[in-house]
Amino acid sequence: MCRSKKSTDAIQPTSSNSKRRSFSSSFQTPKSLKPASSFSDPSPSTTSTTNDLASSSSNFYFNSSSYSLSTQTSNTLSSLRASLPENPHIYDFSLISSATTNFLSKRFSSSSSSSSWLCHLHGQQVVIIRRKLRRSIELDDLVHKLSVICRSHHSSLIKLLGASLSGNFVYLVYEYVKGPNLGDCLRNPKNPSFTPLSSWISRMQIAIDIAHGLDYIHHCSGLETSFTHNHIKVTSIIVAEDSLTAKICHFGTAEICGEVSKEEGSRSLGRTDSKVMKIEGTRGYMAPELQFNGLVTQKCDVYAFGVVVLELLSGEEALKFMFDEGDGGYKRVSVIDTAREAAAGGSGGVRRWVDRRLKDSFPVEVAEKMVLVALECLEEDPERRPEMKKVVGKVSKLYLESKNWADNIGLPTDISVSMAPR
Repeated sequence: MCRSKKSTDAIQPTSSNSKRRSFSSSFQTPKSLKPASSFSDPSPSTTSTTNDLASSSSNFYFNSSSYSLSTQTSNTLSSLRASLPENPHIYDFSLISSATTNFLSKRFSSSSSSSSWLCHLHGQQVVIIRRKLRRSIELDDLVHKLSVICRSHHSSLIKLLGASLSGNFVYLVYEYVKGPNLGDCLRNPKNPSFTPLSSWISRMQIAIDIAHGLDYIHHCSGLETSFTHNHIKVTSIIVAEDSLTAKICHFGTAEICGEVSKEEGSRSLGRTDSKVMKIEGTRGYMAPELQFNGLVTQKCDVYAFGVVVLELLSGEEALKFMFDEGDGGYKRVSVIDTAREAAAGGSGGVRRWVDRRLKDSFPVEVAEKMVLVALECLEEDPERRPEMKKVVGKVSKLYLESKNWADNIGLPTDISVSMAPR
């Protein structure tokens, strides 16, 4: 909440637009950082070259005899700007504080481990998430991680724009995507009988979007690196209001906050000098090995994905406690246990288990296969769980089978649904 004595400065972003706005009053390049081609601002010589090119282009433009050369030069300038790497923002903490009215603005969301605010930074609507650092991070290390994470582009991921440090907290700035989280779509507290995901195709679309996004996180195509999400759950997935597609939140949070670290080829939760190890996770989504020894791996993400798929198919919570009239107490009900019972009952068991709000309008065989895919992701032994690449292949195949099923019975697959409760 209070400002750090060492506020981090900002690196001016490189924009591909022909007109650039100057944020020199808000951004400064940290003196301790050495320019690097992957994330630094263009050097003075590059700027000079760009200006020369612009001037040259202007001169050629006004010379009718050199119009063709002017066009070529303009194209060269556009190519140059497009090729410049996108810089991550290291926001000055004063900007974060000002945008959130010194953190007195109404919170967008809040949990035991983080708080977020919906606000504007430099004319762009963003979500600022505050999380406590599990281990301290140097500014150089933060810039290096951001230089990789901010270059990640996938339609199923909410983009990280930058970050700021203050004290023991990191402030992560994400783009804002309008829409409810998946949990609210499946379980509307105002009207439990209504869901915007009222068709089988819409739920399969969400499943394939999450699978593709998580596979990208694990393998980061083109970035020659991999990450672990460590926060996969229905409340960390936004259903875009305009398209009913899924977008995964909090990409990069685990890496930047020190929740996972590379140690001897494995990834484990950050430990402190204390003999007590704090394990963060959401009940119902934590893999057995994570609860036992705090070991965070990509197979933990696969486990959590399996839970999300079961929630998507059944509409039920991952874990809940229901009153037992027999003994007058509460009993634990897990969607994993109910799914295993349904799968054991064959097609009939699965049909009774799937969300009744779909009104039996779904391909039972595909639903049964989807349950089995999810249960495969939920194997107790992490070595027996498939990698997301394999999961994506199976879910994609079942998605196509679902599309064919919808086409054969004449169901619309491109309808739009209001997100408001009825």
